[in-house]
Amino acid sequence: MTNGTELTIVTRYLGRQEYVPLWHAMQEFTDARGSATADEIWFTEHPPVFTMGLNASKEHLLAPGDIPVVQIDRGGQVTFHGPGQLMIYPLLDLRRLRMGVRTLVTALEQSVVDLAAEYGITAASRADAPGVYVASEKLASVGLRIRRGCSFHGMALNIDIDIEPFSRINPCGYAELRMTDFKRLGASEQLQAAWQKLLPHLLHHLGLRTAAIVTGDGKLPTIASPERG
Repeated sequence: MTNGTELTIVTRYLGRQEYVPLWHAMQEFTDARGSATADEIWFTEHPPVFTMGLNASKEHLLAPGDIPVVQIDRGGQVTFHGPGQLMIYPLLDLRRLRMGVRTLVTALEQSVVDLAAEYGITAASRADAPGVYVASEKLASVGLRIRRGCSFHGMALNIDIDIEPFSRINPCGYAELRMTDFKRLGASEQLQAAWQKLLPHLLHHLGLRTAAIVTGDGKLPTIASPERG
């Protein structure tokens, strides 16, 4: 893994974005990037939506009601995204960073564990199921896609989210899984402050301690023509 080298990581706080256009923007960014394209991390939240991973079973979609369902290209089963949930999308060239997928997943999970510890909350990852848990309740979910050696999709961290829609599905394919968020755990935090606090932990666990940070303008990036490096 790259370490000790000055790298530019473009970080964008995008506010609330419709799910499908942002998903397509991640795909386009990944397809267009070349060997010199800077890595990016996007932070956002979405209006209510259920997303189904590549191998998701419809039996875990119990009663979606009026919430739209989108079949997407990440791993994992069905989950819910909505206001008050921080989405972390690492758009990284893993080959250039000499980083394996497991390292990326661990970095995402451990960054949440460290953030939770700032609030006096004991959280942990689990060997049998990706994500971050507080006791038996799930605080954050992870689902990635790797294409051309580069990552997109990422992690959903519950800050202050309506938990009810999770009862309409078997979250991540587990019928008895209960979800939680920072507010229910006694940590009152705003979404914008949460990403700023999470970012240093994430960079640390990615081995990018000396990275220069460029904050975006809150808009989806304009995707350039494909670069081939």
